[in-house]
Amino acid sequence: MLENVLLIVQVVLSVAVIFLVLMHSGKDAGLSGAFGVGSGSGPLGGGSLVERNLNRWTVVFATLFIVNTVVLLKI
Repeated sequence: MLENVLLIVQVVLSVAVIFLVLMHSGKDAGLSGAFGVGSGSGPLGGGSLVERNLNRWTVVFATLFIVNTVVLLKI
């Protein structure tokens, strides 16, 4: 039962990490350029605060993903 719950959490975390990584702006502004994350203009205002929050959320979800992976390996 617990293993099934952790597997579902693992799938959700992996999708979230993939989405967050794709939102980061790269050389070509990537997917984040479509939402105005990397630029100074757009519906979210200045890009620096949004980029910092995006970095924080990516680190949090990646850490949760790693911890969940270790727990799944121990079960």
